[in-house]
Amino acid sequence: MANYIDGFVLPIPRIHLNEYKSVAEKVAEIWKEYGALAYFEYVGEDLRLEGTRSFIDVVDLKEDEVVIFGWIIFPSKEIRDTANKQVSADSRMTELIAPITDPKSLIFDAERMIYGGFQTLIVSNTGKLR
Repeated sequence: MANYIDGFVLPIPRIHLNEYKSVAEKVAEIWKEYGALAYFEYVGEDLRLEGTRSFIDVVDLKEDEVVIFGWIIFPSKEIRDTANKQVSADSRMTELIAPITDPKSLIFDAERMIYGGFQTLIVSNTGKLR
């Protein structure tokens, strides 16, 4: 059975990056409790390639924001579907997410987040990932 991933891209105000990171670290552990094999989030650094549309354009990045690119690896789509339901119902998620989704601070703006579930096409791995 091939792995399945959920991928996402979102903007975060640079000033709130450490606060977001703290929440994301806790969220990652919850996802893994419900079956995720791994959880990754990275901060954009080199986001332009001539002739292509960038993440900057897709999330309508503001001058004071950074792009977060992340994905969660699951053993299968079925485990991912179950995990999505369980995570959504977990009260810890509500507590963790509430402060960063507060309209007054707007650290996390879900309307500017890009998300999707993906099945495996190819995997080429040296086994040296960290």
